[in-house]
Amino acid sequence: MAAVSLENITKTYDNGKVLAVDNVSFEVKEGELFGLIGPDGAGKTSIFRILTTVLLADKGQATVAGFEVVKDYRSIRSRVGYMPGKFSLYQDLTIKENLEFFATVFGTTIEENYELIKDIYDQIKPFNDRRAGKLSGGMKQKLALCCALIHKPEVLLLDEPTTGVDVVSRKEFWEMLKRLKKQGITILVSTPYMDEANLCERIALIQKGKIMSVDTPGNIINSFPTTLYAAKSADIYQLLNDLRANPEIESCYAFGEFLHVTLKDNQNGGADFLKNIAVSKGHSEILIKTITPGIEDSFIRLMNERPEEVRPGN
Repeated sequence: MAAVSLENITKTYDNGKVLAVDNVSFEVKEGELFGLIGPDGAGKTSIFRILTTVLLADKGQATVAGFEVVKDYRSIRSRVGYMPGKFSLYQDLTIKENLEFFATVFGTTIEENYELIKDIYDQIKPFNDRRAGKLSGGMKQKLALCCALIHKPEVLLLDEPTTGVDVVSRKEFWEMLKRLKKQGITILVSTPYMDEANLCERIALIQKGKIMSVDTPGNIINSFPTTLYAAKSADIYQLLNDLRANPEIESCYAFGEFLHVTLKDNQNGGADFLKNIAVSKGHSEILIKTITPGIEDSFIRLMNERPEEVRPGN
């Protein structure tokens, strides 16, 4: 049985004028670390609110831990740990007071669940008497995760948990998730950071309310159907315009210090073909090389392949 299941979930706002979630279907297996990957406005938060029973879908069905989100909402709330994207704990309460409050809500204690939260709680325990509003981003993140785990949930729902925290804290957080997974907790995490997709077992790529692909990160990358090139020159902005103006260029977009480029026909010379274009346009310091695509390249390609299916989200 799937730990989380969505079947044809649709959600609109503003009397149906804004389509936030468009016929979304996917499953998360028991004990799986699953990522919902997409930019702001993709519909991730709406999906999480439906799964946590605080928002009703217009159409479709969803279950969490085997319970239906509408009729079994009470059962779901006792079995799910939820960490929203925005820090939502009591700012004027201390670390310990926040934990004790949430433990009391679920009829338990910190001591009863200490083994589950030990690795995380021990990092912030020295600051037990510090008010939550005075914590750093990384410490707020750890406290929120402890509060979400305080009742030993079967399913952990984390909505953009690493947004706004530093790189070190992001890395530490994913290490914590790996340890939690080993304890049998099913984890569904959303993120706008494409590099975090590779830390999940399976992912769903979502753009403006619509799922574009569900698979392992490796399979999604391996399904990239053409050769990908990285290109740059002394004037990279002009190179971008020159390549996009050539009818043989399928796609060209900025990616860090390079342009990522694909050709309509891989047989027409590849890197040499691109270099000849750059030379003919008077570019200098030209570098063209073949590269392995990443999740972000796959995401952009899927988005461009299905523009008619992508609609405004929330």
